[in-house]
Amino acid sequence: MILLSGSANPALARKVADQLGTPLAACVLERFPDGELHVEIRESVRRQRVYIVQPTSPPVEAHLFELLLLADACRRAGAAHLTAIMPYFGYARQDRRAVGRDPIAARVAADVLAACHIDDVVVVDLHSRAAEGFFSMPAQHLSAVPLLADAVRSGAVEQSILVAPDLGAVKLAERYSRILNLPVATIHKTRLSGREVKVHQLVGEVRDRAPLIVDDLLSTGGTVAAAVRALLAAGCMPDITVVATHGLFAHPAEEVLRDLPIARVVTTDSIAPRADMGLPVNVVTLAPLLGEVVKRLDRDESLGDLISHG
Repeated sequence: MILLSGSANPALARKVADQLGTPLAACVLERFPDGELHVEIRESVRRQRVYIVQPTSPPVEAHLFELLLLADACRRAGAAHLTAIMPYFGYARQDRRAVGRDPIAARVAADVLAACHIDDVVVVDLHSRAAEGFFSMPAQHLSAVPLLADAVRSGAVEQSILVAPDLGAVKLAERYSRILNLPVATIHKTRLSGREVKVHQLVGEVRDRAPLIVDDLLSTGGTVAAAVRALLAAGCMPDITVVATHGLFAHPAEEVLRDLPIARVVTTDSIAPRADMGLPVNVVTLAPLLGEVVKRLDRDESLGDLISHG
């Protein structure tokens, strides 16, 4: 096999390579003076299965186009099969038309991957399962829930309760509930803007309980902040854990979360973590999961027990 890394998350790619016991293939990613990206694969990929590790994290367009150029370079060099490993798939939240004259950006992103003759994609905890159907090639939709549940298990107490911060996270919270054997509370909210959220109702008894707020994505922190305020108003313990597969931490997430009684934030390295955040962040690596997927894909083995079904 040939394992390549883009610039979005080379640390994760190196960990996957370590799991597989194979080095990362040599490639060059550089900018011309006019800003254009230049890609060059420095070793033969002819008749090989190539796996490109490149989450389309911010800046989404730059990392997506870089993935496309890597794929095109491999295809033109005679690669037999191309798999894009995108633990974070940018634009997954834009899976429908919200106002009637806007694009379905998730479909557009999936279409350009197909245009570059990518044969398989590997994604983790898509924001919307509907986005899985946008890919014209096989999409291996994995879940980080078992890894994250194991990470929070030791910190959970008898009074812990799982909290879905909106209706979209209810099924996710139920999956955590089956693993951790904890009750679930649900918050009904309305999004006012990209940063503002209004809570309408909290369903479930959280008084004197330690909340575990679970979601697939932590972006600006607006949803989490609104959930925390609603939970505190309902009498929860000031010992709150936030669990999210993808830690974007877009501005102003750090400032928003720093002022809240959050004991820890547990996330994965689907997006390259920053070392300068003033938050109690615990990062769980996806490398064992992704390494196992690559092994099975390379051997044409089933991924049934690794695929997200919830």
